[in-house]
Amino acid sequence: MPSKRLSVVVTRRLPEVVETRLKELFNVELREDDAQMSRDELAAAMQRADVLVPAVTDTLDARLLAQAGDRLKLIANYGAGVDHIDVHTARQRGILVSNTPGVVTEDTADMTLALILAVTRRIPEGLALMQAGNWGGWAPTAMLGGRIGGRRLGILGMGRIGQAVARRAAAFGMQVHYHNRKRLRPEVEDELEATYWESLDQMVARMDVISINCPHTPSTFHLMNARRLKLMKPNAVIVNTSRGEVIDENALTRMLRAGELGGAGLDVFEHGSEINPRLRELPNVVLLPHMGSATIEGRTEMGEKVIINIKTFNDGHRPPDLVVPGVM
Repeated sequence: MPSKRLSVVVTRRLPEVVETRLKELFNVELREDDAQMSRDELAAAMQRADVLVPAVTDTLDARLLAQAGDRLKLIANYGAGVDHIDVHTARQRGILVSNTPGVVTEDTADMTLALILAVTRRIPEGLALMQAGNWGGWAPTAMLGGRIGGRRLGILGMGRIGQAVARRAAAFGMQVHYHNRKRLRPEVEDELEATYWESLDQMVARMDVISINCPHTPSTFHLMNARRLKLMKPNAVIVNTSRGEVIDENALTRMLRAGELGGAGLDVFEHGSEINPRLRELPNVVLLPHMGSATIEGRTEMGEKVIINIKTFNDGHRPPDLVVPGVM
């Protein structure tokens, strides 16, 4: 006897090929536009769905999860990070949570290197000059940036993405250093030619570029706070493609405006889309709209992982990407 088709509610528009496959497999409710659901809409969706497919923009805290209906049994998150979901409360209510790990590793590492190059080589400034029609021709001292070969790169968080960044940086001739909760195995360090720093303060003070590649957890909130930012070299650059909350954005803005840092490349922000307007005024700051995972290939693979998690759950088995509270 065939299993009952699950009722699946998707909170945001997904790539067309993913939505088509979801419609083939489940009783799926898709969004007609890409507007973010309100809390009331999310609560209503959780009451009528067997499976909810949220995105990083949907905050599912304990208060909202308390409004979930009895039929909701799986939150199949479209994305690797789950800090927007109270996983512990969900599990207490008998709701499993899955995610899509590993898919965006290469794309995010690419964007990290792109930001390092954009800031150090002043690419946005050059683009603005050309688009405004103000270029007067080549000159020996015009638009001078810096060479990244030979510079020290300090990676904060040496998981999958951090290691992918290390490989790319080495290809550009950068010296790779890292700080991580746990030191890598010696053979991995050797392969990456990476130097481990037990003290984050000591590493930060000696690097030319800092790359944030760690998740947002209570222990990493404002890990790069005002005190630690002041340890950086005055000409150093900081890049963040991980989570905005890891950096004290107001402190960073003050230091950049005071000329106490060389520049910043940010793809994520402490308060989501509410970016400190004073950051936008700075020529040595590159701001991107959370584009780290924004490739057709990556977003499609994320959707495929969501579908596999739902199908496996519907077949009575543990989703392959089940999130265990406290393990992320």
